[in-house]
This record gives sequence, structure tokens and C-alpha cells, in this order.
Amino acid sequence: MISSNDFRNGVTIELDGGIWQVVDFQHVKPGKGAAFVRAKLKNIKTGAVVERTFNAGEKVPRARLDNRQMQYLYESDGLYNFMDNETYEQITINTDQLGDAKRFLKENMNISVLFFQEAVIGLELPYSVELEVIETDPGIKGDTATGGTKQAKLETGYIVRVPLFINVGDVLRVDTRTGDYLERA
Repeated sequence: MISSNDFRNGVTIELDGGIWQVVDFQHVKPGKGAAFVRAKLKNIKTGAVVERTFNAGEKVPRARLDNRQMQYLYESDGLYNFMDNETYEQITINTDQLGDAKRFLKENMNISVLFFQEAVIGLELPYSVELEVIETDPGIKGDTATGGTKQAKLETGYIVRVPLFINVGDVLRVDTRTGDYLERA
């Protein structure tokens, strides 16, 4: 059990039959009445965000998540196969469980897989990944009507907006949280 006074960003709790992560919290002590904690919670399975108010000192069950380092092996018919780096066990994750993470997965890439009671609930990708450009239009000198960017298709099939000087074969660093181009690697 964890007290609402101990909430911090990233803490996971069990609430209403779901697993929630504290995204933001605020301790409030009004002039009249008892103190309370206002928290913004994100459902780990669905991604839904809700705001909830707890009495100060209210106890809630803490969710114990198991974070295992795994290697992405391959994709077959919408099923993604991963191997545990310690036990060499293989697991299969479907596209619904992956969500947007599939846009950045490369074969042999190491990532963290989150488990709750031996069930996969999600992935934690690194903040950025390096992906090769496989298709893009050539940049035309002086063409700044589009803001100086163009579309580029990466080796995973993901399409990102990049500066005009990027060419086929360039390796780019892409932010996995926003999906934006960061820099050439």
C-alpha cells in the first residue's frame, strides 16, 4: 500500500481494477477543510488519462511492475516476437499491445517490456532510435515554400518530416515519444 502523500511522477497504483501511473500530482491545503491530493493518472493498458482527488494520507495498493530487458526478434502476421535477454524465453506480443511502439522497432533491438502479474502490459522504448531513410524526394535548392521540410520513409515504414538536406541512406535519430526527427546520426 502507498499513501497518497507519497505520490510521485511515475508511481504505479492499482485502482478500480486497472493499473494507473501518476503523471502529475498536486498537494492542496485549503484554508478551510482537510488537505487533499489532486492527481492526474494514466491507464497503462489503454492510455486514458483521468484526474482524481484523494484524501491526504489515503492508502491505495501499489502495482508491482516487472521490467525485463528483451530483444525484438521479428514480426510475423501482426505478432511481434521478443526474447528475454537472461532466460532466452520467447514471448509474442500483438499489435494492440504494442501501440505506436511498432513504428520504431528494429530487429535485434533491446527494449524494456513491462509485465504485471506475468502479463505483458506495454513497452518502454529508449527516448530516441536510429533509423535509416529508405525513400524520400530529393531536396531542391531554394524550395522553402513547405517550411524547408519533406517526407521521408524510414526502414520500419514510418514516415517522418525531415529537412531538405536528408537523402536516401542517411541514418536519422527519431524521438520515440513524439515521432519527430531530431538529427542525423
